[in-house]
Amino acid sequence: MKNIILTSVLALGSVTAVSAQQAIETPKFGDNWSLGINGGVTTPMSHSAFFGGMRPVVGLDLGKKITPVFKVGAEAVFGINTSTQNGRGPRSKNAFDDSYLGAYGAVNLFNLFGGYPGTTRPFDIDLRAGAGWGRSFETEIADFNYFGTKFGLDFNFNVTDNLTIAVSPAFLWNMTTTPVRQSTASYDKNRANFQLTAGVTYNFGGNGFKVVEPYNQAQVDDLNSQINTLRGAVGALDAANAALKAQNGELEAQNEALRNRPAQVVTQVKNNLESVRYIFFKLGSSTIGADQQPNVEMIAAYLNNHPGSKVVIKGYASKDGPEDVNIRLANQRAQSVKDALMKRYKIPASRIVAEGQGIGEMFEEESWNRVAICILEAK
Repeated sequence: MKNIILTSVLALGSVTAVSAQQAIETPKFGDNWSLGINGGVTTPMSHSAFFGGMRPVVGLDLGKKITPVFKVGAEAVFGINTSTQNGRGPRSKNAFDDSYLGAYGAVNLFNLFGGYPGTTRPFDIDLRAGAGWGRSFETEIADFNYFGTKFGLDFNFNVTDNLTIAVSPAFLWNMTTTPVRQSTASYDKNRANFQLTAGVTYNFGGNGFKVVEPYNQAQVDDLNSQINTLRGAVGALDAANAALKAQNGELEAQNEALRNRPAQVVTQVKNNLESVRYIFFKLGSSTIGADQQPNVEMIAAYLNNHPGSKVVIKGYASKDGPEDVNIRLANQRAQSVKDALMKRYKIPASRIVAEGQGIGEMFEEESWNRVAICILEAK
């Protein structure tokens, strides 16, 4: 018995140490309460046959888990009166032979030695120790009260977080020599009863303990440093993004200006009778007409007479028709003159530059702007 008491004291003393090894989120006051009802049998440890003196008991239990390891509670146990029926012993005036009201503390051995896993185990064991007030109901002598202590085990089968079925063997000692009032405070089997009960307990709120990561200042400081670094990077990215947006806006404005800019045309050509020749075309055509062949021949003759000279051919179109067609036609007219010089008069391509200039506005007579202007360049 001394070993049982010593074990209980050591277990209760270890609760704080074990709890310190894990960080448990503080539960609410209403969490982890439980209410149980149980029934079983009790029998004296001496002066009676073990089974012959056995009688039924019923009880209620109200408890609260303070930590995953430690629980406190109060219990009431009532021995049902069977002496009237079997004719043995003093006859009680009530439905109960005796009662016990006490408080207790319990230690969950699995969580104590195995650590709290963060969830409810399917099975665990509580070591329970308590003390309270007992009362025996008599007829031949006066009813008497006594101080009692109780030790036992709870074998808990946790069906769910909320529902537990327990089988509980326990010993209850009468610490007072009856019917004398003074306490002898000794554990004597002649004043002990054995109880075996089974019951159902409902756990309000289920498993109200949550394991959280222990607070680590070094980790917090490191995370804060990383956050500040990321904030700086985000700020830099925001600034770069704003600059890109501004640059994009400028490019959009330039692009819009280019879209709206009128086609560049040559509005004036130096009219030098010795260096400039004109080859005119019909509306919508890039074919050199027979009446314009003499002008092409004059250009070829000049190039042949001056081996180091070159010719720059600039093709134009009038405003008649779609702009994109006229731009293409201007280029074709310049190319047509170049092809004639190369194919018919064998002028090398390296001495000829041909380019379309788009819509011409050189002449007030619109039809004259359908022209290829050939500028002779002497070496």
